[in-house]
Amino acid sequence: MDSNKKYWKGLEELNRTPEFVEKNKNEFAEPIPIEEILSGDGLSAKTPRRDFLKALGFGVGAVTLAACQRVPVHKSIPYLIKPEEVTPGVANYYSSTYEGQAILVKTREGRPIKVEGNPNDIFSKGGLSAQAQASVLDLYDVNRLKDPKLKGEEAGWSEIDAFVIKELAAIKAAGKNIRLVTSSINSPSTLAVIADFIKQYPTAKHVTYDAVSYTGIIQANQNSFGKAVIPHYNFDKADIIVSFGADFLGTWISGEEFTRQYVSNRNNKSLESKKMSRHIQFESGMSLTGTNADNRLAIKPSEEGIAIINLYNAISGTTLPGSKKLSSKAAENAITIAAKELVAAKGKALVVAGSNDVATQVLVNAINSLLGSYGTTIDLDNPSKQYTGNDAEFVEFVNELGRGEVAGVLFLNVNPAYDYFKAKEFKDALAKARLRVSFADHDDETALLSNVIAPNHHYLESWGDANAVEGYYTVVQPTINPVYNTRQAEHSLLVWAQNPVKDYYTFVRNTWNENLLAKGGLSGQKGWETLLQTGMIKTTPNTSGTYTFNRDLNAVAQTILTHSASIAAGDGKFELQVYQSPAIGDGKRANNPWLQELPDPVSKVTWDNFVAVSVADIKRLKLSEGDVIKITANGYTVELPVLAQPGQAQGTLSIAVGYGRTNAGPVGDNVGKNAFPFYSFRNGTFQTTAVVTEFTPTGIKSPLAQTQTHHSYEGRSVIREAKFAEYKKNPAVHSGNEKGHKNYDEESLWDVPSHDRPVYDWVMAIDLNACTGCGACVVACNAENNIPVVGKDEVRRRREMHWIRIDRYYSYEEKGESITEEYEIDKLKDDAFDKVTVVHQPMLCQHCDHAPCETVCPVLATVHSSEGLNQMAYNRCVGTRYCANNCPYKVRRFNWFNYWNDSRFDNYLNNEHTQLVLNPDVVTRFRGVMEKCSMCVQRIQAGKLKAKIEKRPLKDGEVKMACQQTCSANAIVFGNRNDPNSEVSKALKSERTYYVLEELNVQPGIGYQVKVRNAIELEA
Repeated sequence: MDSNKKYWKGLEELNRTPEFVEKNKNEFAEPIPIEEILSGDGLSAKTPRRDFLKALGFGVGAVTLAACQRVPVHKSIPYLIKPEEVTPGVANYYSSTYEGQAILVKTREGRPIKVEGNPNDIFSKGGLSAQAQASVLDLYDVNRLKDPKLKGEEAGWSEIDAFVIKELAAIKAAGKNIRLVTSSINSPSTLAVIADFIKQYPTAKHVTYDAVSYTGIIQANQNSFGKAVIPHYNFDKADIIVSFGADFLGTWISGEEFTRQYVSNRNNKSLESKKMSRHIQFESGMSLTGTNADNRLAIKPSEEGIAIINLYNAISGTTLPGSKKLSSKAAENAITIAAKELVAAKGKALVVAGSNDVATQVLVNAINSLLGSYGTTIDLDNPSKQYTGNDAEFVEFVNELGRGEVAGVLFLNVNPAYDYFKAKEFKDALAKARLRVSFADHDDETALLSNVIAPNHHYLESWGDANAVEGYYTVVQPTINPVYNTRQAEHSLLVWAQNPVKDYYTFVRNTWNENLLAKGGLSGQKGWETLLQTGMIKTTPNTSGTYTFNRDLNAVAQTILTHSASIAAGDGKFELQVYQSPAIGDGKRANNPWLQELPDPVSKVTWDNFVAVSVADIKRLKLSEGDVIKITANGYTVELPVLAQPGQAQGTLSIAVGYGRTNAGPVGDNVGKNAFPFYSFRNGTFQTTAVVTEFTPTGIKSPLAQTQTHHSYEGRSVIREAKFAEYKKNPAVHSGNEKGHKNYDEESLWDVPSHDRPVYDWVMAIDLNACTGCGACVVACNAENNIPVVGKDEVRRRREMHWIRIDRYYSYEEKGESITEEYEIDKLKDDAFDKVTVVHQPMLCQHCDHAPCETVCPVLATVHSSEGLNQMAYNRCVGTRYCANNCPYKVRRFNWFNYWNDSRFDNYLNNEHTQLVLNPDVVTRFRGVMEKCSMCVQRIQAGKLKAKIEKRPLKDGEVKMACQQTCSANAIVFGNRNDPNSEVSKALKSERTYYVLEELNVQPGIGYQVKVRNAIELEA
């Protein structure tokens, strides 16, 4: 371990800014002035707290009925005769599907309260993303449409059906066009419904539109190999991965699946055998994937295509016309070294690119063909069906609308009035269609332009299926009756097409009975029931074949160079790239407060998007973080605050899409600014890059709600990192476990005997090499433990309530030059911050054996259990906050308000619907009480009780923490240290294990494994 290496969470900590120093003089978050408390102001800059919280409702009447009854009734009834499948106090689990991924839905008394991954799911083997974890909250959104609407007024379904059928018949008789516009659909049943609809209306056509598009990859595979598909990538089979702007651990195609694959070559099991893959990332803005790379090179968007050309030249030994060097010597050297290593790993190499440009993806195909990747790391014969959008088809659809050739349009799970880059052109064209139908469950931007809104069910209320990858079929089944008077979109299409099968459940059953059940060796009613229990069937995969690229690349290279030149900014100007954040994504879930308050994995910003600018450019332009800048590109202008982002390529800007919604709902409306209009349509696909023509300070300041420096360690070392080459020689030295390591037990300040652990000693191990920093564990913990959302202003006051946080640390070192304790920022080269590396560290209550919090609590509200847990007795706590003051890890949270029970938080946290998402096994905490991670003690007790009833010992792995269960990377392991064969015991015995701040001898119960990087040495 290099003790000279300096880690810091943010530039304010590194620079020791006066504001940072002043805030960290205090152990507690700044208090609210008494006049603010009395007035009720303080949560929102725009609205008083009382009104703000009432406005953002997630609303028991309708949900109670849906949860308790099989048929609609008008009043709640007690369990005088309980439903057979419901036992009060005992959870039921149902298999279902979330966006093609098999899941398990936990229900209590008929209401869904938690979503978990299905351990047999082929994508993440039980892991789930933050968005999937948060999806259960959307069910209880009181802003969902309660009834269908006709011409802006609520109407009955019979009235809707009569109007739509009449209009469709008139359009059909006139020979006018009908278009059904949807997002990517991989459901066999839904596709069959659409096919039947088109048979009834022959002028209808299905147009697939994805706001974030992968048409470039699909079309490139069509051009290269005659297969218009997205391949199924196998990162677990790659010894070396080279990525050009593909955030494959975050938002690119299948992030949870790729995370599981990627980590399998970098975790404990791999490192124990002294094997580790190598990952080299070229990108402009710092992405989640970039933070995990062994080597990350910051390049401009205009250089990405050139870098791929250079890589092809180095691998093939040829020179494509127009080739030229990159501006960064380090990046050029990295290309040369990467080419050699890719060739050496032929058959176990993988090159990917995030570009949506067809020519760029064709050249990537050529590289992978040279490397023998097809049939090993890339599978074209069992392709992904997660994205099937066609950009050119959608642009032509808008043109058809504009020409008045389309008389009827139906929108399913798309919102082009918000996310199409020429939204005004689309809106003007749509007005020419006589029938405009939206299946949206909210009055979103496109629904407001429709004369019919036929609100769709939430997926937890629906029947259906999915086929997200070839040979893998999953079922969607409802876990609750419809809360409102909604109807499944497929049901509506069946009715309007006058299909003999009017009920969509029957239609799904027929699809499976006639075709899909047999694929899984099932049949009849028994086979259907088996499917509903398992949630999926898998067929034997097709043999993955090899593919040889055989095309002239001269024209391809020229197209790439022309494209690169079109987005290259002149001197003093910026190149802009837009991207997705893992939390908000494309903006469909912008009204979900769990996602809005989830810190961005890189910037740690909540409740906003921003302009990421390099540190060197910030210094050059004399800007400060939070300064609002007016930006114009692609003919579109926005004003956004800037953020100094280490790792951002100089001369570039990055802005997240998914923000700036105007009709998302009270939570998501007017949060941030819309970046979709920065898109352009070039060479047949949507492009995410542009040249900035205006970059002007407005003089306005808009501070961002960041969390990364809310908890300071005062310069203490909490991260341990090693280079793979050195680690292989002596693993123990990097964790401090080498011979002669100091035994802190002998110098204890606690004159107490060791705690007895007669049966269980609950501990945890966290692998820093596996944790990608995605934040799914944060949302899973929110859902499991009833953790409240506090809003942007409270986050800015350092009052976020998350029990687990992901600390993000930067570091920089190059040939002996590093950022040291003296914070000599001005003495560094301008490109120093372009070359930072990042480590993510989950931090939660460490459940110390010698817990400093316990010794200072005057009322014994925090005590130690005989099973190694630091426990809280909430009704004892009087809120002295001595425990938070004495905690070196800063993991305790103070309730400034009765977030769940105070009337001023009505309709946001304390409304009748949101109350039903609460886990009844976990008490909601009240004002003036400290809280923190409990190691999901309710799950521990449930596991022990089950084992006791079955008269057997508790098995290892039977109890999983919420954070552990959702982690696709298996970075968190929990269990009983008294069991020497438990997974956690084995993990803690790893030579990489160390304990944070172990010199304090508080004897934490959570061990961390050293971060290891398999980096290559590059010349500056």
